[in-house]
Amino acid sequence: MKNKLMLGLWRYIINIPPFLWQKQIDKGKKRFEQVYGSLSDEYRMIHHFSVRELPYIGKPLSPESIANSLGLSADRVKDALDHLEKRMTFLYRNKNGEVVWAYPVTVDKTPHKITFSTGEQLYAA
Repeated sequence: MKNKLMLGLWRYIINIPPFLWQKQIDKGKKRFEQVYGSLSDEYRMIHHFSVRELPYIGKPLSPESIANSLGLSADRVKDALDHLEKRMTFLYRNKNGEVVWAYPVTVDKTPHKITFSTGEQLYAA
């Protein structure tokens, strides 16, 4: 079943030839690399920290707490959060400037509740 795409249509399953879907995957991969590849290591570190800590903490993360945990200045963290939030792909902050979601998790209530194997419960963004 490797490298196969099948489409269920009513009672039938149709095999979709790779030439019809491979180009779309390649385009998506290039778009992702353009966006994610342009991030600095520091921006990635802040985003990864937010994704990792939101389920554990279960409440919004302040820029100051991120800065303290990562050993960075609060100004650098705020600048990084501004940059990441502008993309609307990686994170979003509330009116207090705290990170409430970092893709793919959020502390805001959504219809998509998830439970981690370690027991933490959160919502998917």
